[in-house]
Amino acid sequence: MSDFVDVGALNEEQKGALRRLILRLADSKRLMGIRYSDWILGAPSLETGIATSSMTQDEWGHARLFYAMLKQLGDDPVVAEHDRAAEEYGNLGILDAPAEDWATLVSAMVIADGALSAALRGFATGTFEPAANRVPKMLSEEEFHVSLGKAWYGRLAEASDEARALLRAATEAHLPVALAWLGTEDSAGKILADAGVTTTAVDLVADFKAAVRDTLAAGGVDIDAAEPSADWDDSRGRGSGCPDQDSIERARGDRNRALLVE
Repeated sequence: MSDFVDVGALNEEQKGALRRLILRLADSKRLMGIRYSDWILGAPSLETGIATSSMTQDEWGHARLFYAMLKQLGDDPVVAEHDRAAEEYGNLGILDAPAEDWATLVSAMVIADGALSAALRGFATGTFEPAANRVPKMLSEEEFHVSLGKAWYGRLAEASDEARALLRAATEAHLPVALAWLGTEDSAGKILADAGVTTTAVDLVADFKAAVRDTLAAGGVDIDAAEPSADWDDSRGRGSGCPDQDSIERARGDRNRALLVE
């Protein structure tokens, strides 16, 4: 695409909308990586633990690339990455707290990572040049996450009644949050869609549903019957609430920085 948006020509409202989108993606990637890292040692098999370790590295690398994009708007990425309060995070709310069991993490693999991938596809095809240049590689790395999530979802869906029940409960809790995060077309979302920076909320939701519909159906969930949550915070582009304090300290790297010796 040659008709990229001139960031310097954007007005403050447009810059604010773009900043919010970048932070929503960066924060979600950072928290997704933390959720995968929670299960490196607790995964059902050694091979799966190794896979979650690899996925953690992918997500953190993607997050850093998104934070770096804030330079285009004149922002300091270090402040965004390391100095914000929990209440400022725009991540997908599914990722606010650790997964209580493996079935919940598998649901997040499919739904949270699936929603993120849909958002990435919409951003990659838009008019913001850094996204068009960098996001396609992220999406190629996400293909492994998708395949692992689908494989485990199908496996749990065919396992014991308890596993299937846990999987369905997590899925039904996650879906409304993800549908709202992708599909709420508030003023900031409309500004970006009108500028061609990303696709419309309707298109993002349609993409997400097409990508995960068959997987969720294996667990007895009809995605077309799910409704988005009505809980919404315009300023952050997510539902109310925020990541727990332990997750925020890990996301910002508070403990690691405390060990630095000048």
